[in-house]
Amino acid sequence: MAERPAAEIAVPSQDPKEKKKKEEDKKLDTKANDVKDEDEELSEEDAQLKSELEMLIERLKELNTDLYRPALETLRTLIRTSTSSMTSVPKPLKFLRPHYPSLQELFETWSASENKSLFADILSVLAMTYSDTEPRGTLRYRLLSASLLPPTSKISEPGSWGHEYVRHLAAELGEEYTIRQEGEEAAPLPAPEAESDASESKSAPVPGTIEDLHNLGVECATFFLGHNAEPDAVDLFVELEIVDRIASLVDANTFGRVCAYMDRCVMLLPPPDDVTFLRTIHKIYLQFSKFPEALGVAIRLNDAALIRQDFNASGNRIMKKQLAFLLARAQIPIEWLKAPASEDADAEDEFPEDILDCLSNTQLSRHFKEFGKEVGVADPKSLEDVYKSHLETTRSGLSANVDSARANLAGTFVNAFVNAGFGNDKLMVEAEEGNSWVYKNKDHGMMSAAASLGLGLLWDTDVGLSHIDRYTYSPEEWIKAGAFFATGLLNAGVRTEADAALALLGEHVENKSVPLKVAAIMGLGVAYAGSHREDLLTLLLPAVADDGVSMEIAALSALALGFVFVGSGNGEITSTILQTLMERDDKALDEKWGRFMALGLALLYVGLQDASDATLETLKAIQHPISRQAQILVEVCSFVATGNVLRVQRLLHLCGEHLDALKEKEQAESAEGKKDENKDEKKEDKKPDDTFQSFAVLGIAMIAMGEDIGAEMSMRQFNHLMHYGDPIIRKSVPLALGLISASNPQLPVLDTLSKYSHDHDLAVALNAIFAMGLVGAGTNNARLAQMLRQLAGYYYKEPDCLFMVRIAQGLVHMGKGTIGINPFFSDRNIMSRPAIAGLLATIMAFTDAKAFVLDKYHWMLYFLVTAMYPRFLITLDENLESKPVTVRVGQAVDVVGQAGKPRTISGFQTHQTPVRLGTTERAELATEEFIPYAHVLEGFVILQKNPGWEKEDTMQM
Repeated sequence: MAERPAAEIAVPSQDPKEKKKKEEDKKLDTKANDVKDEDEELSEEDAQLKSELEMLIERLKELNTDLYRPALETLRTLIRTSTSSMTSVPKPLKFLRPHYPSLQELFETWSASENKSLFADILSVLAMTYSDTEPRGTLRYRLLSASLLPPTSKISEPGSWGHEYVRHLAAELGEEYTIRQEGEEAAPLPAPEAESDASESKSAPVPGTIEDLHNLGVECATFFLGHNAEPDAVDLFVELEIVDRIASLVDANTFGRVCAYMDRCVMLLPPPDDVTFLRTIHKIYLQFSKFPEALGVAIRLNDAALIRQDFNASGNRIMKKQLAFLLARAQIPIEWLKAPASEDADAEDEFPEDILDCLSNTQLSRHFKEFGKEVGVADPKSLEDVYKSHLETTRSGLSANVDSARANLAGTFVNAFVNAGFGNDKLMVEAEEGNSWVYKNKDHGMMSAAASLGLGLLWDTDVGLSHIDRYTYSPEEWIKAGAFFATGLLNAGVRTEADAALALLGEHVENKSVPLKVAAIMGLGVAYAGSHREDLLTLLLPAVADDGVSMEIAALSALALGFVFVGSGNGEITSTILQTLMERDDKALDEKWGRFMALGLALLYVGLQDASDATLETLKAIQHPISRQAQILVEVCSFVATGNVLRVQRLLHLCGEHLDALKEKEQAESAEGKKDENKDEKKEDKKPDDTFQSFAVLGIAMIAMGEDIGAEMSMRQFNHLMHYGDPIIRKSVPLALGLISASNPQLPVLDTLSKYSHDHDLAVALNAIFAMGLVGAGTNNARLAQMLRQLAGYYYKEPDCLFMVRIAQGLVHMGKGTIGINPFFSDRNIMSRPAIAGLLATIMAFTDAKAFVLDKYHWMLYFLVTAMYPRFLITLDENLESKPVTVRVGQAVDVVGQAGKPRTISGFQTHQTPVRLGTTERAELATEEFIPYAHVLEGFVILQKNPGWEKEDTMQM
């Protein structure tokens, strides 16, 4: 570490000669000759400077104290005014370097005075040239200089010595602080006397308290902020552990760059530093009245009090509407915005109608349909438009053996996903009476078919209910169940005054029929995802705790509660689920439904980091393999999208486990020769060992998602797991790939999945095909569509894989290319918790596809609805009516920490709003006529007329 500063100051090649000569001087005392040689090398100017410096040093060694002050002043001026190229050492420092040791000795002999303080200041600059042999000399003399001054006078700013000096000082401050912190921790250890003395003589201790270091740090940071080096200021404060102090130093010019840099650091910091950073960013944004930015940070912190404070901070009614759009997109419970009961909340308990509309997403459906018309995709697409089977490479006449019910079921999902939200598909919504697609399916297929109505009419609560209503009176139980589930899907992400979903489904939670009961429970879970509604708690919790109900009902009730209370850490639900896991017998916990109960528990902790510790400890007490699965799920949900390296390492460790251990066990047992017991034990070993590894693989994707570098690193790990993992791990890797780049089809991921989709293990191939659907969801990616058509030909004899290819085709064309499922929004900074819940629940069903999706629980694919959201930018005027303006849309470029004002997008095209934005794209206004209220152009953006714009126009006239 000590050698690093030496590299920054490149010393010209004459110096070593000079050193050697000095040594020879002592031996041979032939000084005169050497000086002659040297003077020949130096230019006249340099020689004059050198002799002047030597004269000044001689003056300091004389006894006459009156000469000290002018000599020191001259030295200071010479050092400060010496300008040289960036790469070489300033001349005065170079010539004074040999005298540094003697000057140090001289300094010790002086008595404390103002002169000595100035002397220390100069030595502090000279110490930069000795940083390799005497670490932290610059800092030591700087602090000595400050301590020697009388209280009336003030030491010169560190910046007056130049930028390099301040950087040097900052580096040494960080080192010194770290040493002191470690020193405090390791104080009890007695140091060997002799050694410490020897080292002390080399680097004398640095004077001053921690507070002095902090104050000097603040001075350096102030200099950095004034000279466009915001990242240096932030880094210094991180090392000194006083990041919160930066809020008082920033001004209107620097706060944006400081916040942008700190924001980028959050992903790389260990907890609790990341939260401290976010709170500091939040404080700075509020300081400068940047309400949308502040609210975005508050949503990331998931702090109800901060969100309420930010929402009510702005007095501007239109700004409030913009904030309401942001809250609606993140699906923040409206209850959070009302003052808690303890405070007297008469002031503003009910929101005005227009703001409530924005908060409830009521207008989403209307705007989405208009957007569809604008971009020319309003007409319904038929299945053939999606499959394009005339382009498939199948040999004709051979596809007759495909199970037609299976093909119709696939058609149900494709139709639902492709025409989602437009409310005009031909198979369900606009089918003639009695000719509906529902009747082209068998039994449980009817449930998915009826439920697909909810997707076709997504977000359109008024029209939707009347369409679904006629199916709720069907004599066929499955159709009725599908209609219930459709009611839930219809209301996903939209809140209404009528609360239709609760009114219609609440009474059926206790229904005797299992399909109706399941549909009502999951319908409520999806409809109220992320709303934290207490009335649903009383409705659904009894089913979790009731030993009399089947594991299926209990687990799905737990999952529905996980959806509704996602990221709330609700204690009551936690304790009930834990109680159930402890009390249920092993046979029930062994069922395939156990994973969904564990997931219900885990969803309560999405993004809560360390808050889940107590739950994890309790889970360790459960003597059943499910405890391990639940621990992994709770942990990865708590740390979702934090990029926490230690957790990823722990998960990788779990993925690489158990092979050798099992072999050793088997060898030990075979040595004892107990063959019969051996067989039983082998069976027992097999069962618990697997599933948790599947969750560990998904966990790596969960923690690494949302940050590009982490995601890229995890890709490489998945590659290794695919090579060396067990079947269960190989089966899960494609799902993890789908999760980590949902709606973000990058070529490396597509190629990898394409390779896995031809795997000899059909379970891997099936999951890879589904993952291709997730990666391309709503992107209309042509390359991906081509790959899927080719797969349809390849798997024409495998009904399961063909079914999956169809569903993947439906996902790729989701909403005809207008709806995505990426859980991150607002420039991929804010994570939507309900979206994480939906994605994870769907993928959970694929960890055992044979038992769920390929059996009669294919309706679980609809869990994706909580993650589905239109990928548009719609600009509105102040009355919330659509207002077309020109915008530039291009690939987002990361410009954090770059000098000047670089372009934030590259390769842009100019469009008229409304426009569609890809996952990695960003938009900026192409005209200065309007000023947006939002900080990120995405979703609904309200524009304000720029008051200064027309004047410019008239000037040009």
